[in-house]
Amino acid sequence: MKENKYDTPSFFEEYEKMLRSQKGLEGAGEWHTFQKMLPDFTSKDILDLGCGFGWHCRYAIEQGAKSVTGIDLSEKMLEKAREINQLNGIAYVRKALEDVDYPAEQFDLVLSSLTFHYIESFETIAASIYKWLKPEGHFVFSVEHPVFTAEGSQDWAYGSQGEKQNWPVDNYFLEGKRNTTFLGENVVKYHRTLTNYLSSLLKQGFKIKEVIEPQPTSEMLKEFPEMKVELRRPMMLLISVKK
Repeated sequence: MKENKYDTPSFFEEYEKMLRSQKGLEGAGEWHTFQKMLPDFTSKDILDLGCGFGWHCRYAIEQGAKSVTGIDLSEKMLEKAREINQLNGIAYVRKALEDVDYPAEQFDLVLSSLTFHYIESFETIAASIYKWLKPEGHFVFSVEHPVFTAEGSQDWAYGSQGEKQNWPVDNYFLEGKRNTTFLGENVVKYHRTLTNYLSSLLKQGFKIKEVIEPQPTSEMLKEFPEMKVELRRPMMLLISVKK
């Protein structure tokens, strides 16, 4: 996670062009599912790990949260968050996830969107989150699906005419570092199995509420026909647990 590509100007410029960067939560294909997994925000203290542009922070305050702390390593991300999603009750903090620490029972909800595949140890962050949560607190997060991360290249196998033939899945049980390409840059991510995610949560004492592999809605497929390819393999994994 301490690798910070998002402050590289060329990388950040490409990230700003993404639909989720321009349209916020409504531009994120998984949002329609993720939103339904979130608990009531009213008068709650929220921690957002890997907050990016702060869209989830804004949503939490608009849904009645008492306070929201958004953590991100990228100064460029946080500058944008403060520009477009700075509301009363939100505090943005620049820090690597591995360096984050809080007293026990500090938050009612910890959420994270597409961040944990950048950190080496999910078990370590899961243990910290369990400590930071108040009794009955919730932890809801999304990551790249293990099927998506396993082989490493994160790209289709193409036919002679450039058609997408299949999605390579290899070395599934060989967990660890993957060197891949994202937005034209070499990026380090970490692959772990579905068993790893669920076992790490259960080991800490979390109760699993939902595990969902989101699909594009029919409305999204009508608006963006190119998203039909997302029905051929899971790209994301969404998990909701409770302390």
